[in-house]
Amino acid sequence: MIGFPSSIYVLTIALAKMTTPKVKIILDTDPGGDDAFALLWLLSLVKQGLVNLIAVTTVDGNVHAKYTFVGASKLLKLAGFDDVEVAKGIIGGSASDIEDAGSLHGADGMGNLTHMLPECTNNYETARFADEVLIEKLNALPGEITIIAIAPLTNLAAAEIKSPGILKKAKQIIIMGGAFLTHGNLTPEAEFNIAYDAIAAKIVFQSRDDLIVLPLDVTRKLIFTNLIAQNIIKVNINSAISRFIRSLCEFMCQNALSYRETNGLEGFLVHDAVTLAYLFYPETLSFRRALVKIETAGEWTMGKTLFDNRHKTKVGANAWVAMDVDPVNLLAAMSEDLKILIQNT
Repeated sequence: MIGFPSSIYVLTIALAKMTTPKVKIILDTDPGGDDAFALLWLLSLVKQGLVNLIAVTTVDGNVHAKYTFVGASKLLKLAGFDDVEVAKGIIGGSASDIEDAGSLHGADGMGNLTHMLPECTNNYETARFADEVLIEKLNALPGEITIIAIAPLTNLAAAEIKSPGILKKAKQIIIMGGAFLTHGNLTPEAEFNIAYDAIAAKIVFQSRDDLIVLPLDVTRKLIFTNLIAQNIIKVNINSAISRFIRSLCEFMCQNALSYRETNGLEGFLVHDAVTLAYLFYPETLSFRRALVKIETAGEWTMGKTLFDNRHKTKVGANAWVAMDVDPVNLLAAMSEDLKILIQNT
């Protein structure tokens, strides 16, 4: 078979990217070590011309809303995308009695490493609230925006309460959250993002019938190691992004071992990154259709996600739930994309 010259191949790929419509995305996040890696991966896809990042809405979750706002703003500045609007999170969800995850992610949510990141011009006090931004953008571009929710669902629920039916105007909603056939990570039964604001989660899961859900059942297989980080940053070891990735990975790996998250393996779980795999590398995931319900009244099961796993007729499904993942190829795809972000920075 006759091969194409490499220059023609590169040109062909570039033209394909130019003609492929960009995926319009709003990222709802609470950085968070794994959130940070997910956001950097997303920005690598923006850099490649595959994504139009409409806004980043931050949430009270892994750490207080002020710190998640600052963390997201600084990451955008680090990668050269500080023109993207960052909205501040709604305060006052149903999780006022649940501690945040600062002990795992660091007091600033970023491994206590925000001093390594550039100062940003975004002001938390004057920033718009996330529900306002969600409502405005979804009304302006109905059926065009994909919401990637990798945090407690407080912001999405607030938007739905303020403007009923607004979440139906999203093209799709992709959620990292829940635990179905595995144990939780906040409680024995419940996953953090869902349990932190279970009432909000219930509202969102009742908002439409085609949610995409990536639970702990698959994310527990995504162990990101220091070796993977070293392979990524070697393309430009002296860049500011490389130094941050190396330091954050070291911090998260150590804490993950302390919390016994990775079965003794030296690495940490990049839970939130799986949402991008669904959009851009769907061959790495498999799903089942399900009616997902959120427990909001149980004393020991508050925030638990449930579906009917019996062999019987099921009606009223509201979600596609990921049940299996190809971790090797997903992490390989993530790594190669992150290299593109680091090159020439």
